[in-house]
Amino acid sequence: MFKSLKEFIDLLDSKGELIRIKEFTDPVLEIAEITDRVSKQPGGGKALLFENTGTQFPVLTNMMGSQSRVALALGINSFSEITDYMDNLMKELMQERGSLLEKLKLLPHLREAAGWLPKKFKGHAPCQESVLFKPELSRLPILKCWPGDGGRFITLPMVHTKDPETGIKNLGMYRMQVLSEESTGMHWHRHKTGAKHFSRCKSGQFPVAITLGGDPVYTYAATAPLPEGIDEYLFAGFLRNRAVQLTDCLTQPLQVPADCDFVIEGYIEKSEQLVVEGPFGDHTGFYSLEDLYPKLHITCISHKKDAIYPATLVGIPPQEDKYIAIATEKIFLTPIQLTMVPEILDLHLPEEGIGHNIAVVKIDKSYPGQAIKVAHALWGAGQMMFNKIMIITDRDIDIRNKEQLWEVIGENYIPRRDTHFSRGPLDVLDHAAPQCGFGGKVMFDATLKLTEELGSYPGAKPDGVVPLYFTHSNKDVQGLINILVDPIIPLDEQYTLLWIWGSNCDPIRDSRFEGELLVMDSKTKVKGKDGFTRDWPEFALSSIETIEAVDKKWDSLGIGDFIHSPSLKFIKKRG
Repeated sequence: MFKSLKEFIDLLDSKGELIRIKEFTDPVLEIAEITDRVSKQPGGGKALLFENTGTQFPVLTNMMGSQSRVALALGINSFSEITDYMDNLMKELMQERGSLLEKLKLLPHLREAAGWLPKKFKGHAPCQESVLFKPELSRLPILKCWPGDGGRFITLPMVHTKDPETGIKNLGMYRMQVLSEESTGMHWHRHKTGAKHFSRCKSGQFPVAITLGGDPVYTYAATAPLPEGIDEYLFAGFLRNRAVQLTDCLTQPLQVPADCDFVIEGYIEKSEQLVVEGPFGDHTGFYSLEDLYPKLHITCISHKKDAIYPATLVGIPPQEDKYIAIATEKIFLTPIQLTMVPEILDLHLPEEGIGHNIAVVKIDKSYPGQAIKVAHALWGAGQMMFNKIMIITDRDIDIRNKEQLWEVIGENYIPRRDTHFSRGPLDVLDHAAPQCGFGGKVMFDATLKLTEELGSYPGAKPDGVVPLYFTHSNKDVQGLINILVDPIIPLDEQYTLLWIWGSNCDPIRDSRFEGELLVMDSKTKVKGKDGFTRDWPEFALSSIETIEAVDKKWDSLGIGDFIHSPSLKFIKKRG
């Protein structure tokens, strides 16, 4: 277990995974622009430590922006270490046991799990070495990431809440827009546990504590898709095989890790009206628009004397969250298999799908309709409820290999027979949904069909069509699945095309059959036209002024060869 974020940074430095930037870089737009250029490099680029931010605190970005750095953060050599251990543990715990002797075999696991439970820190906590009872958020190098953002946002906050009815604690990650020196927005969606805890508060002040930094395993645990009621610090203890030590907050009845870098304590007044929050250039690659969220009143800020401010950048993929998602995909496959969908052999959430828009599933198929059953089981499982587009195969292929995947679709999928639509919850940030947080879903059944599934389509396919075809024209239909995209989207960039497909399409509203083929409209929609009733967001792009400012100082940053701004691709196309 890392004793501090600084200790983790020193490890990254020793392994050549960190770039220290001594030139002044402005937390307003410049740090984000530099991070965007580096994080989109092959393999994720390096972690960046901005040591001159105009405040007393350095800023760390792209901390877990590579597979190797995520592994270092979790203290493993490879993800298979955790997946193998999780697999063995889950099978042991779920095995039916008859005799007393067989039940006693569980005791070593129970003793081990007891060692993961959070413990009380003894002594004066490092996170409270310096205390500001008169909060001043301007002391922190809080980033403004994109020019259209509503202000500065804390982007890696670990938000601690407690259910007022049950006392069960939760650790979540919800962005926080700075509203004043002593207040922020609290952007938790209605599906999130923090919002549920707040809804159960009947009156008065609802306590909240936010931490930043500390052992990087805390940051990962805050993002992990754990079942509700499972303590994230128990999970962190599992990953570290050592208990997390917690200390009491100074002004709120909550506990936080003693070794984190910053603690922001406060409350939300239950009777207070919601405040406008946003816009914000989000992980979707688009701005999430203004909306109403609770206001956090800050009562205290404390920090280590040598605190480091961690931040993440989200926007057009790929970004740092890509690599965190890879770890999550591998760690949580076994629990999904054993507790919900045992026939799943593999599950992949392509990065182009920003974590939830696209899912590819491989199953062990043994009966007709099994792919449909699996789709609905996954759409009812935790954060998988936000998935929009699912492809299911049973072939022995690498589902991360798109050429193999397209080949199986071409062989086994007939659009009118094997396209299955549904409706359900969607991410609140899904701008293409007909209503906020609710819309269409689709599953493409690319499994080998059993006799009962053939129906009136025993295998006939139109000649000369490809499995997946992207086009700018409504009249250009040459694939089993045809996706229409705006002229600004280059047709030779599959990564961008898949991202736009998942982002801009509601599978029910925007799908139609032309003969035996399926057409899906992933173009920009216009409010008030064709029944679309919502505002459509812009891409999260840098400004020409920020790009030019970073270009001028690039040689002094010590990053290496010049990297062009990723935003230019869309700025030039847009004109």
